[in-house]
Amino acid sequence: MKDRSLQAAFRATIPVMTGYVVLAIGFGLLCQRSGFPWWTGIAMSVFIYGGSMQFVTVGLLTSGASLITAALTTLMVHARHLFYGISMLDRYRHAGAGRTYMIYTLTDETYSLVCTDDLPAGCDADRYRFFVSMFNHIWWVSGTVLGVMLGEVLPFNTAGIEFSMTALFVTVFTEQWLTAKTHIPALIGLFSSAVSLLVFGPGRFLIPAMIMITVLMILCRPLIERPGEGQA
Repeated sequence: MKDRSLQAAFRATIPVMTGYVVLAIGFGLLCQRSGFPWWTGIAMSVFIYGGSMQFVTVGLLTSGASLITAALTTLMVHARHLFYGISMLDRYRHAGAGRTYMIYTLTDETYSLVCTDDLPAGCDADRYRFFVSMFNHIWWVSGTVLGVMLGEVLPFNTAGIEFSMTALFVTVFTEQWLTAKTHIPALIGLFSSAVSLLVFGPGRFLIPAMIMITVLMILCRPLIERPGEGQA
């Protein structure tokens, strides 16, 4: 059977592309308006590839934050990726030479596409996940390049542009809600986030929420793995 991993991965990442390109254009514009050299935003998208953290990084650099502050902020913003990585250990175990790149490019949106074992027909699992990771990275870098180019010639007010990442998260959540076989993981995420937000406040709720989500996902695993009994 012909391997259709490349084509299937391209099609799967089209919804992410529509969000990534727009958001990355905003990031490129923000970098230009913040006075950074043209290549700075592109380099951040290639080597940091951190989505929301890249918007935060612009603020850290312009405010003269210390390395310790930057490190702690990065840990807080991306602590959820620790849990993403743990859940992908088995799926990436035999990914071969591409595994390091796949780990590096495991963003929220990429995770939503590669965390399932229900892959398109005719696809090799490891190749499909690699190409999904690659295409999403390409969309983000391409959008940044466009943003940097537009920032050179167009006036643009960047106030509030950082909210664009939140909008993308809402879009991904909605897509998962509409297509998932069970809503239990989504409900666990909403419940854990709401409780942690009320208890710990907006500045400290992320890590407790991730811990609560992990514990509840483990406890509810039998229900999650029986989709017919876990519909909400």
